[in-house]
Amino acid sequence: MKFFNLKTLTAFVAAATMFAATNASADVKLRFGYEAPRSDSQHIAAKKFDELLKEKTNGEIKLTLFPDSTLGNSQTMIAGVRGGTIDIEMSGSPNFTGLVQRLNVIDIPFIFKDREHAFKVLDGEIGQGLLTDLEAQGLKGLAYWDVGFRAFSNSKHTVTKPEDIKGLKVRTNQNPMYIEAFTLLGGNPVPMPLAELYTALETRAVDAQEHPIGIFWSNKLYEVQKFLSLTNHGYTPLIVVMNKAKFDALAPELQTALVEAAKEAGQFQRDLNIKNDSEIIENLRKAGVEVTETIDQAPFKAVIEEKVRQSFIDKNGDELIKAIDALAQ
Repeated sequence: MKFFNLKTLTAFVAAATMFAATNASADVKLRFGYEAPRSDSQHIAAKKFDELLKEKTNGEIKLTLFPDSTLGNSQTMIAGVRGGTIDIEMSGSPNFTGLVQRLNVIDIPFIFKDREHAFKVLDGEIGQGLLTDLEAQGLKGLAYWDVGFRAFSNSKHTVTKPEDIKGLKVRTNQNPMYIEAFTLLGGNPVPMPLAELYTALETRAVDAQEHPIGIFWSNKLYEVQKFLSLTNHGYTPLIVVMNKAKFDALAPELQTALVEAAKEAGQFQRDLNIKNDSEIIENLRKAGVEVTETIDQAPFKAVIEEKVRQSFIDKNGDELIKAIDALAQ
């Protein structure tokens, strides 16, 4: 009788364990946070990411989306992913450079000739190597999405040359490449999260900011900034990251699905941004923004390019810069 009970109990435990494991693998729910509002292409692409994951995993992986800085600013969300309280998040590359210094290379002003050059670097050996560097910080880099080439706006006057930036309080991110660049241009850099930017511009706590036009439009910064110059002084990708331990715990086929879906959604978003650029510029003009599309970059490069590159080289060597320059040919 005791033998029978032991066998029965063992079988019951094994069945229960198998049932629990099966149900756990069939219902992977992941929290995905980002700063962009629902009107931004980032949110549209996040929904595409969710759709692709459901297709590739037969519904085993489902995303819950948290736009509008609902889970905090970029630094808070990155810390949350590292700590496991948030599963996935995406932020502009400058937000990760405090963890991986080599990532600063992406944010050196004028390092990318055009979008094609940027995509070639990010999707190739260089970009994938930088994603791998994040793993030591508890982050699995899934893919690069798109913020875009950065433009400069302010509430004071038209900006067409470096002297026009002198004395302006400029909101920047915390990346040292941009802080140094705007200091060299004579501005006063003020790092702050995107969620605080609209109010800071509205109250004149800062005079200016520099984001790609998609962010400028979706966050309605045109309501508090009337001069926009398409300086294209730097290109910023989004980096989509996941808690590495959580990623590693998934079945290999689910890991593959996550990476594939993230890359496909990223390409979808890149295409969407390129398609939307001209329409956004037209809408900004209708909203009363003075948009200066043609800017001579040479005077800006003369002030900042060499010095900012040297700052990176002093800490990281010149190997990455040379490799990126070679792909511009």
